[in-house]
Amino acid sequence: MKKVVLAFSGGLDTSYCVKYLAETLNLEIHAAIVNTGGFNEAELKEIERRAYALGVESFVVLDETDNYYESCIKYLIFGNVLKNNTYPLSVSAERVSQAVAIAGYCKQVGADYVAHGSTGAGNDQVRFDMIFNILIPGVQILTPIRDNKLSRQEEIDYLKSNGVEMNFEKAKYSINKGLWGTSVGGAETLTSYGYLPEEAWPTQVTKQDPEEVTLTFVNGELKGINNEVFENSVLAIQKLAEIAAPFGIGRDIHVGDTIIGIKGRVGFEAAAPILIIKAHHALEKHVLTKWQLYWKDQLAVWYGNLLHEGQFLDPVMRNIEKFLADTQSTATGKVTVFLAPYRYHVIGISSEHDLMSAKFGSYGEMNNAWTGEDVKGFSKIFGNQTMIHHKVNSL
Repeated sequence: MKKVVLAFSGGLDTSYCVKYLAETLNLEIHAAIVNTGGFNEAELKEIERRAYALGVESFVVLDETDNYYESCIKYLIFGNVLKNNTYPLSVSAERVSQAVAIAGYCKQVGADYVAHGSTGAGNDQVRFDMIFNILIPGVQILTPIRDNKLSRQEEIDYLKSNGVEMNFEKAKYSINKGLWGTSVGGAETLTSYGYLPEEAWPTQVTKQDPEEVTLTFVNGELKGINNEVFENSVLAIQKLAEIAAPFGIGRDIHVGDTIIGIKGRVGFEAAAPILIIKAHHALEKHVLTKWQLYWKDQLAVWYGNLLHEGQFLDPVMRNIEKFLADTQSTATGKVTVFLAPYRYHVIGISSEHDLMSAKFGSYGEMNNAWTGEDVKGFSKIFGNQTMIHHKVNSL
């Protein structure tokens, strides 16, 4: 019997895939779920129970949380990447990591096929297919939902006819939780107007009293929160989420361009990513030169766009990562942030690499490194070519 590795989540689509792959295609199913920081032990146990109840040959949890941080999130922080100046790429970055892990597992079990539950309407189908084609080109891709053009009701009817009992009620809001944020989709995000109601957000606002939090960065990585030091930045991210999410910070709706050419809206809750990126950017504005900041901005936009579209394996991504990492040699210091319900602001930074030093003058007040005559001469030279242009073209 030929083997298929199924990217399994336990939901309706992948439950259908199990039955279809077994009953119709007569395949031996090896289900795998990739944890990128979005599941606890109880949730994973329930998904495992569901997989075996459906009839899979084996089930495995591929824990990619640390690797997800090291191979991807770290560079999103270095680049202060926010898609369309809004979205921290919570799901798109996660899907790439999951696809790479599934491809590796296919090699491990010697799979003939790899399957996923994507429909024909979203980004994930492209991300998964493209990475599978690159990493496991000899393994055939099966996508039963997409290939059979199934409606939700058709999936439900098929499962019921095969004796599957599960909760077929569609949740009012679709939730996808990971280390780098949680996406939220619902009726309000299906059109161009509307905002998610309070009850739709996974974390409710339970903190009312403002507080300050101090984030410690070491070479661009979050290593401390207040007086607590973390060897593993994943733990620091999770701790910051616990502190900030109950304020309702990091909520927004992203409007973006999908890989397949249509626009879409999605809500997201990303307290830790938003605060980390904003604090890290504030630190960089103090410790990097204007040209470092400029080129980081240019490359980070490209990096985010390519990652969003599943192009993570293109070697240019490694080139950009090297540049981003190299800029972090002085990105060490503390950033203090004010937190309150639904809002935050950066109070300030402290760093031994701070270029805003009184030794060299105070902006708008006094300078210590040059004279007024120096500035007069510099101003003439600095505008010389533009002056020549105006003289030549005003004749």
